[in-house]
Amino acid sequence: MKGLLKNFLIILILFILVSGIFSMFSSSGKSPAEISLTELAQQINDEKVNKITVKDQSLEVFLKDETSEVATKEAESGLTESLKNYGVDTTKLQKVAITVEQASGWKYWLGNVIVPFLLPLLIMGLFLWFMMRQAKQGAGGQGFGFTKSLARIIMPEDKKQQSSFADVAGLKEAKQELDEVVDFLKSPEKFIAIGAKIPKGVLLIGPPGCGKTLLARAVSGEAKVPFFHISGSEFVELFVGVGSARTRDLFQTAKKNSPCIIFIDELDAIGRQRGAGLGGGHDEREQTLNQILVEMDGFEPNSGVVVLAATNRPDILDTALLRPGRFDRRVMLDLPDINDREEILKIHAKNKPVTADVNLRQLAERTPGFSGADLANLVNEAAIAAARQNKKEVEMIDLISSIEKVLLGPERKSHILSTDEKKIAAYHEAGHALVAASLPHTDPVRKVSIIARGQAAGYTLKLPEFDKHLHSKTEFVEELSVLLGGYYAEKVVFNEITTGAGNDLEKTTDLARRLVMRYGMSDKLGPRTFGETEDMVFLGKEITTEKNYSEKVAQDIDKEVFDFIDNAAKAAQKILTEKRALLDKIANRLIEKETIEKEEFEALMKS
Repeated sequence: MKGLLKNFLIILILFILVSGIFSMFSSSGKSPAEISLTELAQQINDEKVNKITVKDQSLEVFLKDETSEVATKEAESGLTESLKNYGVDTTKLQKVAITVEQASGWKYWLGNVIVPFLLPLLIMGLFLWFMMRQAKQGAGGQGFGFTKSLARIIMPEDKKQQSSFADVAGLKEAKQELDEVVDFLKSPEKFIAIGAKIPKGVLLIGPPGCGKTLLARAVSGEAKVPFFHISGSEFVELFVGVGSARTRDLFQTAKKNSPCIIFIDELDAIGRQRGAGLGGGHDEREQTLNQILVEMDGFEPNSGVVVLAATNRPDILDTALLRPGRFDRRVMLDLPDINDREEILKIHAKNKPVTADVNLRQLAERTPGFSGADLANLVNEAAIAAARQNKKEVEMIDLISSIEKVLLGPERKSHILSTDEKKIAAYHEAGHALVAASLPHTDPVRKVSIIARGQAAGYTLKLPEFDKHLHSKTEFVEELSVLLGGYYAEKVVFNEITTGAGNDLEKTTDLARRLVMRYGMSDKLGPRTFGETEDMVFLGKEITTEKNYSEKVAQDIDKEVFDFIDNAAKAAQKILTEKRALLDKIANRLIEKETIEKEEFEALMKS
């Protein structure tokens, strides 16, 4: 905003200055009338003329009535001689004051050369200089430095931005893999002495938010070497060839600062498979990728430059990137387990005042599937909620509420339901909770609520007691029944169904189809998968599923999907019918309180 105001003031001052200069040499008001020498001679004889000013061939005539006129004299003779030739009385001419002004000097040059010709050129030059200066200052001089690398450099002396493995909780196996890189950067001579070659590139693979960037920065902090950080999208520009030039500049700068680390975030932005069809023929992106391949393959042995790259889509990377000699190693980063989540929460809660009753272990148990970024967001949301309530410390209730906010979105208390809608929502959520609590292989119910959060009008929060990496067919089948619990609760109680079950039915159908087509859990069709998916290259999303099975098998798939859903529906309907009194009790408590916590729900189930 300040820069915009400054530019406006400069332009305004220039405009006022130019306007003032031009106004000096332009006449204001009505232009004087032009007369002939005959008319001038007649006016002198009539004693109407007070003064005549001679400027070369131009005459300025000032009349006694305070008006002025202009005329042009003859070039071959003087003014007095000309006027006598036109019959002017000598006596009356002597009463007129005649002055002569020379048009030469600074006024002549200013009025005839500088203002009309040089001043516009000067103004244009100043404008161009100003624009060039602004372009150089803006965006780090990108306007005049297309081929310069945009990498941010963190030097070992910058303690504020440096980090170490101690700042990264969990990821023990990944740290062990990267310890060798740290050891090489610290003391490369012992590897050279034995003839070993350190990997030129290390690819960090993991879901979003699991700590790939943080871990890469920690490697440079442990090794105490410069850290060049750039995103894959920052290589690519509008003009073909800019990306490859930036790549050359980046590697040249890195070699001058070796030993060092180059970190390329979101490598899949430029490293997608070449010749993949839709979205894969971008010349600029492919030239940039080719240049990266050349630079990595052309590293001098043990040059001291290690390339780290991060991606969450290794399946779409070009095979040339993954061959030995380029990205030799692939380090997998998983979502944190319960112990890692507790350590991550400790790091993020370190600089925040929390009450003594805050139990980070309990929070870790409630957050399976959360990434490190999710946990950081959770603690931050809790701190924001505490500050909004003018608290001095973050309490356990703030942290627990933040879990639901991260999972489902903020509460929408303004989303007020009518009496009938509230009753339907209460029975719907009670149906989910009752079916989940009645089946042996489902996750425990932590909370049931009919307060709208995010896009959900109500929710039943189920969380596992421990981290799971494998799921059985029985668990999936019971999950189908839980998903249909709300639908059949409405049907059993009101003998009617509403649109509230739309999202549940989508999830049910999708899960049942995956059981048959992806997980091989159909007894009739056996251990095989059906359909080959194709990815949209530039979006990285599934666009089509190619049928690799016959129409007869397609009918069998539909029949198996129908049977999975039908059996789950019968199980849910049976539970809700047999435990109708308990369903009413849970729904009525929801209508009364809107939210039921785990302890109260378990007490209701035992009553």
